[in-house]
Amino acid sequence: METALLVALGLAVGLAIAALAVFVARSRAPAIDPAADQRMVELGARVQQMGELLAKAQTQLQVTVHERLDAVTQHLGTSMQTTTKHTVENLQKLNERLAVIDNAQKNLTDLATQVTSLRDVLSNKQARGAFGQGRMEAIIQDGLPKGAYEFQYTLKNGKRPDCVVLLPDQRPLVIDAKFPLEAITALRESAGEDDRKLAAQRVRQDVGKHINDIAEKYLIPGETQDVALMFVPSESVYAELHDGFDDVVQRAYRAQVMMVSPTLLMLAIQVIQQIQKDARMREAADQIRTEVGHVLKDVRLLGDRVKKLQTHFGQATDDMNSIQTSVGRIEKRAGRIEELEFDGDEAPSDNVIPAPVRKLGAAE
Repeated sequence: METALLVALGLAVGLAIAALAVFVARSRAPAIDPAADQRMVELGARVQQMGELLAKAQTQLQVTVHERLDAVTQHLGTSMQTTTKHTVENLQKLNERLAVIDNAQKNLTDLATQVTSLRDVLSNKQARGAFGQGRMEAIIQDGLPKGAYEFQYTLKNGKRPDCVVLLPDQRPLVIDAKFPLEAITALRESAGEDDRKLAAQRVRQDVGKHINDIAEKYLIPGETQDVALMFVPSESVYAELHDGFDDVVQRAYRAQVMMVSPTLLMLAIQVIQQIQKDARMREAADQIRTEVGHVLKDVRLLGDRVKKLQTHFGQATDDMNSIQTSVGRIEKRAGRIEELEFDGDEAPSDNVIPAPVRKLGAAE
């Protein structure tokens, strides 16, 4: 509809311009033909009609434009409200994500600080020893009851290992936590191939010396176990030793020194727990067997005493039978005494001497 109105408006403007041009031309030229004047009048009427149509079209166009502008304004307002709402929601979500990112960044900062402090600890020999000792003690204390282990235990040769685990055969298992990490650190920080070779050689020397020290100090025949544990406080260092230094690992095996990582130490502690549990069960079984033996002995003694009591009961029965026999004989003899006849029916007076009574014979 708007296109038709624009086309009509263009035609009306064109006709008005054409009529105006003709009118100007006729006004400048002399009046010659009355028919031309009539055409001019008709053209003027048409121009006036077209002007009225143009005015109506312009009014209708204004109304339509206002309606469209109102609709566009309303739609734009609704769209802006929706967009504002979505923008606010997205900003809230963005703030939440920024808070999460900020928290993660804080955690990363704390972790970097801890890593830096850990690096400082590992760079100091005494602090590194305390770090390995602390990890080892935590694993031992979590896995074993009190009395099953002892820290800084003194052996007969005067040496004091970091920890011993007391096994059922009364021979302690020695655990050493002073692992040399300087050579491993130098190996990791080596830049060129030559530096790496030198660092690898140092690893073999330092770890090999530590293995020999453990074997010489803590493996005492008849006093300690035949195997000692060398605690490696890092899983990555343990893996690196087994991957790149197989000769060092074999040397430790030959020296009866077992390298254990934190995970393997936990596994060893679980095995020791089972061994101690089996020992306690065997000890309890031995005690039960001993007590059962005592019970059987008491039962045998009770049987002997019951037999003796039965013998006494038998003797008592025989004695009772003998007493019954004696009672029967006494009753018979009493009956015979009652059957005896005396001379005279009356009792003798005081002046009469009674007749002598016959003595009963043994046969009677």
